[in-house]
Amino acid sequence: MSLVDSVRSALVPIHREGYPFIAAFGLTTLVLGLIWQPLFWIGLILTAWCVYFFRDPQRVTPVDDSLVISPADGIVSAVGPAVPPRELGLGATEMLRVSVFMNVFSCHVNRSPARGRITKIEHRPGRFLNAELDKASEENERNGLVIDSPHGAMAVVQVAGLVARRIVCWVEPSSSISIGERFGLIRFGSRVDVYLPAGAKPRVAVGQTSVGGETVIADYSPTAISPLVRIS
Repeated sequence: MSLVDSVRSALVPIHREGYPFIAAFGLTTLVLGLIWQPLFWIGLILTAWCVYFFRDPQRVTPVDDSLVISPADGIVSAVGPAVPPRELGLGATEMLRVSVFMNVFSCHVNRSPARGRITKIEHRPGRFLNAELDKASEENERNGLVIDSPHGAMAVVQVAGLVARRIVCWVEPSSSISIGERFGLIRFGSRVDVYLPAGAKPRVAVGQTSVGGETVIADYSPTAISPLVRIS
């Protein structure tokens, strides 16, 4: 491998949604540098963080209809039964919910947890509570997708957080989506909830780190068992 190829493989692509923010951070850094040199270095660090925030790395996704894949990078903050948002039309029966919390250092590109057809997309305005709080699923601004997956209707909900003020979703209703396919992004710190049809067995535990597009969060295979968890 040549030096150029090595450099290219080490560089992580930046999502186009980040270009205006990176440009704004860079311009502000130059202006601050003209005012006072130490401010330039502070601005440079913040600009580097902005570039890092909008990274969009390639992922290797397991292509298996029995598996449900994490929709985001972050920490698993909840695993258990919960009623999906009313606007999604999935009824009042509890479904298995797996939540992934993204902090300001996580990759914020969101990916589909399963393949299927998108039957509904609903956006609801709301508050901007800390996304780690359980009530954030009900009270915060959110954008929900219903996917007709091989195992039934599955919901993926982008939840805004304390810092996040913009939910981006670039897929359309009635379109097909592949497992691991990018469908949206949230700025800057937030969470994604996945509501799973009956029969799903969780494969993650609260506190575990997940990788969007790669980590298996649930399994529908007949032999699947919930993981044993050791707290130390």
